[in-house]
Amino acid sequence: MGLSKRKKAILDKVDVMKTYPLKDAIELLKNSPKLKFTESVDISINLGIDTTKSDQNVRGSSALPHGIGKPSVVVVFAEGQDAKAAQKAGADKVGFEDLIEEIKKDKDLEADIVIATPECMKSLGQLGRVLGPKNLMPNPKEGTVTKNIAQAVEKAKKGQIRYKMDKAGIIHTTVGKLDFETTQLTENIKTLINDLIKVKPSSIKGKYMQNLTLSSTMGPGIKVDLSTIAEGSS
Repeated sequence: MGLSKRKKAILDKVDVMKTYPLKDAIELLKNSPKLKFTESVDISINLGIDTTKSDQNVRGSSALPHGIGKPSVVVVFAEGQDAKAAQKAGADKVGFEDLIEEIKKDKDLEADIVIATPECMKSLGQLGRVLGPKNLMPNPKEGTVTKNIAQAVEKAKKGQIRYKMDKAGIIHTTVGKLDFETTQLTENIKTLINDLIKVKPSSIKGKYMQNLTLSSTMGPGIKVDLSTIAEGSS
C-alpha cells in the first residue's frame, strides 16, 4: 500500500534520523498537514534507569503553565471542611463513603485526576480494581494524597499532569495541543523536564535522560536535542 498524501508530505519535511532543537521540532509538528480535529502534542522520554530497582521508580506530577488544552475532571475523597474546600476550589465531584459506594455499584469512575486526604486513603483500597487500571489511585508522590486539598484541586484544574514510567522506563504524557503557540508548548515541555530532573533518583548511575521524542496524535515522532531544553538532563 502506498503512502497517503499527508504521510508523504510529513516525511518530505521530517528526517526521522535527525535530532532537532526543541523549537524546530515543535514548528515541524505545527506545520504538518492539518486534520479535521486539533491534535494533541505528546512527549516520550526514555530514562536511563534500572526498572527492576524499586528505588528508581519515577512518577509524579507537573503543573504545566499553559495546561494541555482541556479542563481536567477532578474527583476528591474528603470529609468535613476538606470537602467544602474541595468544592470551593472547583472539584467536579466530592464525597467519601457515599462516593465509594457509588463507584463500587457502578464499577466505574469518569475522572482525569483523583485526590484524597490521608485520612480517606485507608478506605480507598476497596476501589483498587476500578482506580488501579485507570491509573487514578491517589499517590503522595503525585501530590494527589494531601492535607492541602484546595491547592491540589486548583493545580489539577489549571493544568497539572501526572506522569509514571512504564515497564521500559519511558515517560509518556501529553503537553498541549497543536494550536498552542510555540512558546507555550516550549514552556510546558521545559517545566515537565525540569520537574523530572528534580525527582531524579539518587541511585541512578550514568545518563538520566537518554532521548526525547515529540509527536502529535496522528503525526510523526520527532527526536529532540535534550541540550536545547534544560541543563542537568544528564
